Amino acid sequence: MEIIQKKGTTEGAFLATESDRIIGEMTYIWSGSNHFIINHTEVINQYQGQGVGRKMVEKAVEFARENNCTISPLCPFVREIFDKNPAYNDVKK
Repeated sequence: MEIIQKKGTTEGAFLATESDRIIGEMTYIWSGSNHFIINHTEVINQYQGQGVGRKMVEKAVEFARENNCTISPLCPFVREIFDKNPAYNDVKK
């Protein structure tokens, strides 16, 4: 599995792929130049419960740290991961 980022000027996504097939997507919108809001996460049924969503969150956190950004976890799935993992507090807004 590979996590790739699709960047746009006002929105973007982290895509989980396997064999060139998209198996998960986590979307975000920019709110300023150094803050983005993760608003939706979806994983196709056969890959649910296998850590795909968590890996997309990890990639988003890595991107935020590398670019001095903060994240608002609006998506309930992402919010739950942030709430359970204090290691992400440095990027949580």
